[in-house]
Amino acid sequence: MSRPDGDRAPRLFGRPVPPRTVAWLTVVWLLLWGELSVANVLGGLLAALAVVWLLPLPARKPALRIHPARLLVFLAVFAADLVISSARVAFWALRFGTVPPMEIVEVRLRTSSEVMAVLTVVALSALPGSLVLEARLADGELILHVLGLTGDVQGRTREDVAKLEARIVAAFGTTADREELR
Repeated sequence: MSRPDGDRAPRLFGRPVPPRTVAWLTVVWLLLWGELSVANVLGGLLAALAVVWLLPLPARKPALRIHPARLLVFLAVFAADLVISSARVAFWALRFGTVPPMEIVEVRLRTSSEVMAVLTVVALSALPGSLVLEARLADGELILHVLGLTGDVQGRTREDVAKLEARIVAAFGTTADREELR
């Protein structure tokens, strides 16, 4: 669990005690006991306070932010991409005796965030007709196997990946992630 309110949290004997974490742990305690009583609530509060005081979590910045409107855009476009790529693969699968065009494409990601890179890799792997063969996250490079595209496959694939990455960063990225794409 992250502690976004780490510095503003009340202190108990000099250590921060984040209220949201205490509340969450108390709810978990009550669910485990299965009965709502004053004793269980007080026991849960005491157990939660002991856990957060004895085992403090380091404060960290969240690497993922959800932007609801941009998430809806990402999901709508991704759903359309799923339908289109499924139809493309089905078209080539039903053409017996014809080998579909295939290419290996190297793509450089524009963001340095590993979280955004992983989300991009997952999205690309979910699309029929594309497969991430290698992901060098430290270098921001992906090697893709692309099936069923004709024409300028290299340019088209790089453009499609850049657009997908931009939608992912818009939906899930931090301010720093979005600044990298400008």
